[in-house]
Amino acid sequence: MPLKLVYILFAFLFMQPSPRQKLIIIGDSTVRNGQGKGSNGQWGWGSFLPDHLDTNRIAVLNKAMGGTSTRTYYNNPALWQRVLAEINRGDVVLIQFGHNDGSPIVDTSRARGSIPGNGDSYQEVYNPILKQKQMVYSYGFYLRRFVKDIHAKGGKAIILSPVPRNNWKASKIVRNDYAKWAEEAAKQAHAGFVPFQEILAQGYEQEGQERVAQQFFGTSDATHTLADGAKFNAKTLADYLQQHPELGLAPLIKK
Repeated sequence: MPLKLVYILFAFLFMQPSPRQKLIIIGDSTVRNGQGKGSNGQWGWGSFLPDHLDTNRIAVLNKAMGGTSTRTYYNNPALWQRVLAEINRGDVVLIQFGHNDGSPIVDTSRARGSIPGNGDSYQEVYNPILKQKQMVYSYGFYLRRFVKDIHAKGGKAIILSPVPRNNWKASKIVRNDYAKWAEEAAKQAHAGFVPFQEILAQGYEQEGQERVAQQFFGTSDATHTLADGAKFNAKTLADYLQQHPELGLAPLIKK
């Protein structure tokens, strides 16, 4: 091969852009509703988070799936194993589950519930959907398994407590224990943590119950957000990430 051609080939190789860092998001329908296109008027915050990021420097992949819990997302090879295959060293994974983990552990509909808490206990059950015996662990246990897998690939894991519902008591948003368990799991697994439920609850309370109910959620659903609610959630998360450089995403947030 002529020497000149060799130089050209080397130059071409060095000129190739390096792969962008990836931000991968996993979660339920509060993160991505349906196909993430608002076809039913409802949106997850993951659809709007890229608006706040420098996507020339980081690629955002919203891999959330409606109807899933930590248990069903982790155990479904078409979900977690495919995401895991995409994680490279230096990539960041945001994890937000909880709304479906309180469902029944065994039923003939979805069998998606996990054991409440962050312990290592388990139940052996017969899953009528899969038609097989299955070991079911706690919400926090599955979160810690996600983190362990991410760390093994050289990625960074950040657990988010689940977004609050449009559920009020005495002019205050009702919080639940999944936020506490998510934080416990994050600390135990040495993952980053965003107290998403709390900062959103405070934000909703500042906006007021009437505005949140009408513009963020609508009248038919207390769990899934309209576009305005999803945008508010995404903006709140971006602001938190920018204010907490220890999570590693602050330089990538648009100012």
